[in-house]
Amino acid sequence: MKHRLTNLYYRASHLPECLASLLDFGLRLFLASVFIKSGLTKIQNWDSTLYLFSDVYQVPWLNPQLAAWLATSAELSLPVLLVAGLFGRFAAAGLFILNLVAVSSYYSGLSEAGINQHLYWGMLLAVLLTLSRGAWSLDYWLENQLKISEAP
Repeated sequence: MKHRLTNLYYRASHLPECLASLLDFGLRLFLASVFIKSGLTKIQNWDSTLYLFSDVYQVPWLNPQLAAWLATSAELSLPVLLVAGLFGRFAAAGLFILNLVAVSSYYSGLSEAGINQHLYWGMLLAVLLTLSRGAWSLDYWLENQLKISEAP
């Protein structure tokens, strides 16, 4: 009886794993929406974006125009890859770096809530970077196709 209950417990404890692909996809959708909205805001008023990058954000390694262009391009392209799950870890890494640069270049202007929000996004991106290979992604499908084509 004791062995049977233990076996039942451990079998039942794996049931939530069925939701892993759904959770992975949900995280990708959530994070993509955050960054794509930011990118869309930037292109709505490019003069304002250039002002922010030249006078408010302090990205020390890049000139403001290049920083604005790179950030906007990343915010509009990497979320698409993230949602599709195509080069998903590359997309998560790129958005993680973008988030890190954003919070470090504007740290003094952020409230505690803003800093926490960036920390939250960074942790979720780190989860996707290290654990994401959900069955609901093009990476998963492509990897399986490559394994099939490599078989004799």
